[in-house]
Amino acid sequence: MTSAFIPISVIRLGTAEEELVLEVLRSGHLVQGPKVEQFEKLFATMCDARHAIAVNSGTTALAVTLEALDIGPGDEVLTSPLTFAATLNAILETGATARFADIEPEYFTLDPDAVAAAVTPSTRVVMPVHLYGQPADMSRLVPIAERAGAWIVEDAAQAHGATAENRPVGAFGIGCFSLYATKNVGTGEGGVVTTSDDTIADRLRLLRNQGMRVKYEYEVPGHNYRLTDMQAAIGIPQLACLAERNEQRRQHAARLTAGLSDVPGLITPAIAARRTHVFHQYTVRVTPDAGIDRDSLAGALHERGIGTGVYYPRLLFDYDCYRDHPHVLAADTPHAAAAAREVLSLPVHPWLSADDLDRIVTELRLLLGSRR
Repeated sequence: MTSAFIPISVIRLGTAEEELVLEVLRSGHLVQGPKVEQFEKLFATMCDARHAIAVNSGTTALAVTLEALDIGPGDEVLTSPLTFAATLNAILETGATARFADIEPEYFTLDPDAVAAAVTPSTRVVMPVHLYGQPADMSRLVPIAERAGAWIVEDAAQAHGATAENRPVGAFGIGCFSLYATKNVGTGEGGVVTTSDDTIADRLRLLRNQGMRVKYEYEVPGHNYRLTDMQAAIGIPQLACLAERNEQRRQHAARLTAGLSDVPGLITPAIAARRTHVFHQYTVRVTPDAGIDRDSLAGALHERGIGTGVYYPRLLFDYDCYRDHPHVLAADTPHAAAAAREVLSLPVHPWLSADDLDRIVTELRLLLGSRR
């Protein structure tokens, strides 16, 4: 192999991030300072929300939001089984019960009909996952939650800058974002909660700061969930160029789809009407018609210098640690189960060259016996 390896993701920071981090270091104000405040204001504007509350991880964003809503034992949170474990762990941290609904197979997001059928009198939260950068069908999910008297908590960890019905994700209910290093906006670790509810925002700020509004004046039992100013400094320049980089991701995705859409056994990503996909991941499905299974194809691509990712190889309730958990209610979700067997993510990040994209297409076509 003579060509350079093409990784599934690349972390690349520039002089703008370096300068802001140095500014923080020289200021001596390292935690929950002016850079965090600046980052929060920019993030709130992006999400068309009155408030953005920065915390120390995307998992924390979910967990502290559920705590702020007083979700606990006896309550149910309805979500997708095709997601990262953080979605479920945050629910279990509150003592609540996780219930699952199937996905729309073409979009990988919650199927509103399945959600409507899965709602029970104990459903307090509907938690759609905007997977791979594709928003869930919020125009149908929001009314379902409202009829059930449930909150909408958006797991938007992978969907910075995405929209549905011309509204930003994070504006339909309470938005929970991850700032993990490889996300479309990454600060190493970190998270953000967005809301336009003043009361919830106030409670979130109390909970993240040991229950204090004023030093040593404890109002509620709280936590240390603060974001550092150094992390915020890394994120601020990325927010400024997020729209441009998301557009690069979309262009790269379009080029991959143009080259792969006619390959037997390979289903390229579908983009739902009235939703904008920000392609945190470009995820294809490797079906039985491919003549090679997903994992073998991933291994062959790696041998040819192309990185891939499987997000996610099993449904959450199929893991031993969750299978018999009393607060994890497994469900019959055949579309999600099929997706878990077939999904494979290809490089789509902004740093790919035209030659990289062409090479990905060429190698996949060769491996799947589709030359042109």
